[in-house]
Amino acid sequence: MSRRAFTSITAAALGTGPFASQYVDPALVDYFQQQLEGHYRADMFLGPHDLIGTVSAQYQLIDKLVRSAKGETRRALLRAGAAYAALVGWLYQDAGDMDGAAFWRGVTQEIAVRSRDPHLIGYSLVNQAQVRTDLGDGHAVVELCEAVLEDADQLVPKVRIMAMQQLAHGASLTGDRRVVDRLLDRADRFLPAVDDDLPWGNACRRTPGYLEIQRATCYGRLGLGAEAGSLWTQVLAVVPETARRDRGVYMARQATAAATARKPDEAVEIARNVATIAVETRSARMRRELTELERAMRPWHDAPVGRDLAAILASVTERN
Repeated sequence: MSRRAFTSITAAALGTGPFASQYVDPALVDYFQQQLEGHYRADMFLGPHDLIGTVSAQYQLIDKLVRSAKGETRRALLRAGAAYAALVGWLYQDAGDMDGAAFWRGVTQEIAVRSRDPHLIGYSLVNQAQVRTDLGDGHAVVELCEAVLEDADQLVPKVRIMAMQQLAHGASLTGDRRVVDRLLDRADRFLPAVDDDLPWGNACRRTPGYLEIQRATCYGRLGLGAEAGSLWTQVLAVVPETARRDRGVYMARQATAAATARKPDEAVEIARNVATIAVETRSARMRRELTELERAMRPWHDAPVGRDLAAILASVTERN
């Protein structure tokens, strides 16, 4: 990474003082929390590139205000800042910039610790585990999530769910289907208990079929094409068309599952639709899934269906 690029990634998080002291109205906390929910919705529609600048700038403002705020207002702004930093980290991760993602996940953890909020600290560790999942480091995923779950009784249900489902991803990276199923079944029992009003980490109640999405992803990683394909069909029946980026990622995984189950024609037909969404959203995560599909389709590389896929993937590369 060039020095200029790294400076751009870190600029919003490393504001250099001194800053002039100012009065910080407690009502600003509600303002940032309300904005956060809007950013989560926009992410589903837009993908990462159009939001990174906006969310980073708001984090920078929160960081500036924290330096003047006192008492509970300061602690509440720290909690909001951790949630914003987590979202920036996710946006970099979705954009395929793992250096940026890792940096902002570190910022999330620092702010969470400063806030003294055990739920946010657990959430920040799960965020770190997400990066490790994308890096294929299953043992690190397991270690981070187990650290969260050591104090599970002290955590709100949704943090426990997030840690268990991410731990399942770690288990899938180490090849243990039995543990994947056990963890996701346990997490499912906690879903009805998610009733907090925290503005962050709400994917488990906002996303239809949340845990089955995790199971299908884990099954695909384990090479269980038929089982994964069946689950993706169920999931895509309930995920709304408006969640375009997420649908594209899931469909790409569905296509890979079809290829693994030796259904190449079905895989290519699904890939045609994914290609359109990949170009629109510029999601690196979706393009990475298409690369996995290309690997799964290697047995048909020289067949007409393989050449069709190559043309589809080339169009994504050219237009991005």
